Amino acid sequence: MDRILIKDLRVMGILGIKPEERLDPQEILVNVVLWVDTRPAAASDDITDAVNYRTITKALIAHIEQGRPMLVERLADELAGICLDLDHRVAKVEVTVEKPGALRHARSVGVAVVRERS
Repeated sequence: MDRILIKDLRVMGILGIKPEERLDPQEILVNVVLWVDTRPAAASDDITDAVNYRTITKALIAHIEQGRPMLVERLADELAGICLDLDHRVAKVEVTVEKPGALRHARSVGVAVVRERS
């Protein structure tokens, strides 16, 4: 399988369990790996044969901006589901969600989930 990479997507959203985290949006960092067979798109050079990463990215951004999950684990799982639901050609997805600055001595803290089409 080939991989499509969406790297360092930075979106402002509500995420966290502390009362102050529920008030104001904070930066959320997302990385996505989509496992896809890109050979049909490579052969045809036609966007209709490709998984449209722009469409997927827009859906991820909208979900982060509109959602209000408490846990990073939940958001990562939801984002993985969106990737699988939007295009049947995505066989597997890895989503990493990080909260920069969440821990005082760490650049960020996050969760990575891997989901496959059943």
